[in-house]
Amino acid sequence: MQIPIKRAVESVPGGMMVVPLMVGALIATFFPGTPKFFGSFTGALFSGALTILAVFYVCMGASIDFRATPYIVKKGGTLLIVKIGIALILGLVFGRVLGEAPVAAGMFAGLSTLAVVASMNDTNGGLYMALMGQYGRPRDVGAYTVMSLESGPFLTMVTLGVAGLSAFPWQTLVGAVLPLLVGMVIGNLDREMRAFLSRAIPVMIPFFAFALGAGLDLTKVWQAGLLGLAMGVAVVVATGIPLFLADRLTGGTGVAGVAAASTAGNAAAVPAIVAAANPAYADAAGPATILVAACVVVTAILVPVVTAWTARVVGRGEDAPDGSAEEPIVPAPVSRA
Repeated sequence: MQIPIKRAVESVPGGMMVVPLMVGALIATFFPGTPKFFGSFTGALFSGALTILAVFYVCMGASIDFRATPYIVKKGGTLLIVKIGIALILGLVFGRVLGEAPVAAGMFAGLSTLAVVASMNDTNGGLYMALMGQYGRPRDVGAYTVMSLESGPFLTMVTLGVAGLSAFPWQTLVGAVLPLLVGMVIGNLDREMRAFLSRAIPVMIPFFAFALGAGLDLTKVWQAGLLGLAMGVAVVVATGIPLFLADRLTGGTGVAGVAAASTAGNAAAVPAIVAAANPAYADAAGPATILVAACVVVTAILVPVVTAWTARVVGRGEDAPDGSAEEPIVPAPVSRA
């Protein structure tokens, strides 16, 4: 007898990230003594998010190919810069108003600069590549080779620092990006290592998601209700419009830009990592994780709908018939929930 567990989990938008995260949060809320009671490996799993994420980013880096056609560099680089630029502008605005602390009460309780920046900075790569395969031009899929540099907490830390909030020591910044860089070097030196490490990426997502959820208190989840929904819509609107225009300016139809207007599943891990690096964000990390997870779900639902509508309006576009458009270097399939 077979039970379609994987299929059921994946039927939930961002399921491999969201479902384990919620399971961990349920255990932490109703059975908080579980890690201490069992101890050993079971207890370690409840508190091992950062360790698992370190390995995750090595594997993620290995999937990134240094080689890329000029078109891919231009397309991916433009979308990357625009996405980060939007997060920076919003970080500056919210940083002036909120600083590092979250809103303490009211309908915006839990909202923080950290939550806003983390939700805006990182694109759901698996969703982007799937949508580009269906609605975009073949070479636009390869743009994610460059965009995948968004992965991890490094750019969020830089954005928060540039926004005038608490600075991070250079060692912390380097340490945040080092696993990704090491993975990139290994993967580009040896294609077999790239294939070997890349296969581990989707496997680790539910494990670090569970560990992250184990640090959440579900009594506060209701605060993310309408606010989480609103933030998810805001990500699609605030990043989708500029990305659409940027895509058009680089010779695209605009579909690729809209397809990139999402929040990556692993972005929900960023608040905890940032708080571990700088205690000034400790109070904001828990609520921010919940809000970013909400953005993952909302954008995973909205972005495909908006992308399909955009493709119908502006058309798919065609690659040059004379073969001038080079074949893209498509990164290894990555599930980023």
